[in-house]
Amino acid sequence: MNTISIIGAGSIGSAIARLLTGAGLEVKIANSRGPSSLAGLVAELGPRASAATAAEAARADIVFLSVPWSRIASAVEGLGDWGGRIVVDTNNPIEAPAFKPFDLGGRASSEVVAGLLPGARVVKAFNHLPPALLAQADGGQRVLFFSGEDAGAKQDVAQLIERLGLFGIDLGGVEGGKLAQFPGGPLPALNLLKV
Repeated sequence: MNTISIIGAGSIGSAIARLLTGAGLEVKIANSRGPSSLAGLVAELGPRASAATAAEAARADIVFLSVPWSRIASAVEGLGDWGGRIVVDTNNPIEAPAFKPFDLGGRASSEVVAGLLPGARVVKAFNHLPPALLAQADGGQRVLFFSGEDAGAKQDVAQLIERLGLFGIDLGGVEGGKLAQFPGGPLPALNLLKV
């Protein structure tokens, strides 16, 4: 069984943590304020969740990266080479509350993130829906898009998506990921169910 962690405990990171623990999976959660600041969230999530430092979280087999766009570089600074571990990039190149887009020079956001994570196998996922929708089933399986260049990493993430009760659709490589990237892609906020 793969070990799983989340770097970032905001609305997306917390929603993913709820999905993981709800499916009976253990997860380590890290944020910029340190493990003690996560006591309330960990208590809410129950015994399958634990707080960690970013360095501890980065050692998991699958790491969800869920921090505001402007803080990604500082969140992963000093974590070294990722040694082939999978990073699920849940981010979009915007900054709340103004939702001002960042100019990426035509690159996909996952390309930018991958450039900050030497040795990581990056899969873009969990970025096209608002956090509240991730946990709602509404009589079917919530559709979740994913993309990336590493077929093995995508397969592992697809299996995890299925384990969480969601329905994954592979958009292909980095260019496919632009379809679900906000802003710019046609798929963000598209709320689909497989029934």
